[in-house]
Amino acid sequence: MPSPPSPHLLKALEDRLGPRGFTRDPSDLAPWLTDWRGRYAGKAAALLSPASAAEVQAIVRRCAAERVALVPQGGNTSMVGGATPDGEGGAFLLSLRRMKAVRSVSREDNVAVAEAGVVLADLHDAAAAAGRRFPLSLAAKGSATVGGLVSTNAGGTQVLRFGPMRSLVLGLEAVLPDGSLFEGLSALRKDNRGYDLKQLLIGAEGTLGVVTAASLRLVPLPGSTAVAWTGLASPGDALTLLRSLEERLGEAVESFELIPEEALRLVLDHVEGTRAPLARAAPWNALVEATAPAGAPDIAAGLEAALAAAIEDGLVKDAVVAASGAQAQALWRLRETISEAERHQGPAAKHDLSVPVSAMPGFLEAARAEVTGRFPGSRVVAFGHLGDGNVHFNVAAPAGEDGAAWLAEQGEAVSAFVHDLAVAAGGSISAEHGIGRMKAAELARTLAPARLAALRAVKSALDPAGIMNPGKLLL
Repeated sequence: MPSPPSPHLLKALEDRLGPRGFTRDPSDLAPWLTDWRGRYAGKAAALLSPASAAEVQAIVRRCAAERVALVPQGGNTSMVGGATPDGEGGAFLLSLRRMKAVRSVSREDNVAVAEAGVVLADLHDAAAAAGRRFPLSLAAKGSATVGGLVSTNAGGTQVLRFGPMRSLVLGLEAVLPDGSLFEGLSALRKDNRGYDLKQLLIGAEGTLGVVTAASLRLVPLPGSTAVAWTGLASPGDALTLLRSLEERLGEAVESFELIPEEALRLVLDHVEGTRAPLARAAPWNALVEATAPAGAPDIAAGLEAALAAAIEDGLVKDAVVAASGAQAQALWRLRETISEAERHQGPAAKHDLSVPVSAMPGFLEAARAEVTGRFPGSRVVAFGHLGDGNVHFNVAAPAGEDGAAWLAEQGEAVSAFVHDLAVAAGGSISAEHGIGRMKAAELARTLAPARLAALRAVKSALDPAGIMNPGKLLL
């Protein structure tokens, strides 16, 4: 078990890092001791903010020698409490936010090398300045950092075409639990030298080491982009539409977001400045984004023709293609503010699930019926990324009830029930948010014994003292 830091260790780290890299001031620590959703709060012995991989190494070596725990943190945007220390106060909070250099951007290699503290929006800007694009985006792009995105294997809205972070990381630099430096930034497309340590670190949530930099895949900037909103009768029709668009447009389709009418209604009722995209409401909606390379015909015409054919076939009830960048942003805002709008229903049990893509339409409808049958009056809002089977399945208290009290009484049972439904459908209890503190017990309960044993064996082998982000992912 980890130990609290000695006065000698505190003094040594203060001397090594200086005033910018070491603080115990409660006002400096306070903003980083509570998770983004306000669900978890903790304490830390100090906030450590190294400015280089060498300083991270020095920190980890000293902490390993005294068996003191470290909690790595980037933008503190974890949805599952993955970057929040516990309440004991014996761990160091290890912030990578000062390590924010984009070390290089190569058009020839289509690679950017970015330090762990680089904010996603800044990475987008650096790639664009070189005529390239980093094809991963999410609502927290203004605060989420490269290290956190790697450590949680973040997904976002473009997984359909480009995959999650795991498929975009070509190399890593990381400090391992003994303080040694894994120098794996070389962005080799082929490398068969045994186990791929890079892949172990991606999605490990800081439990196997501290990511300090990453080599990331870039793609050319699109020549044209089109965004459309469609009204549909069912999730099954949405999947049929997705496959039809892929057949007509190929890999042009980058995003396909499935949104039920009740989620759209919440946004229209509670988010200022939003308006209904279609003249008549539909039970289900799909937000589609497609791109074409420079020199190719404008993709808007192709998307319009494909949707017109779908309307003529009776598959789509109605559709609109954005005529400007502002209209495209307005359509995306309807999707990106669903979580904000849901707060007006009160607290909810939120679930980030994945199921096989072919099972997602049936799961959305069947799981809703099963949950409302098991918990009468509960209100389900289920939406997500249809192209990769990711379902955001949120359950709020019955109308008129005290939401916080209902959640305190029923929340664990609701989540266990929903997770069991996902596992029974061949799915996962975490699609893109990770496990963190929130789902560690559920992972242990639902994961196949052989897989759980293998995860624990890897953790024990690389971090035998258990100092790397204890209490997260694995109990």
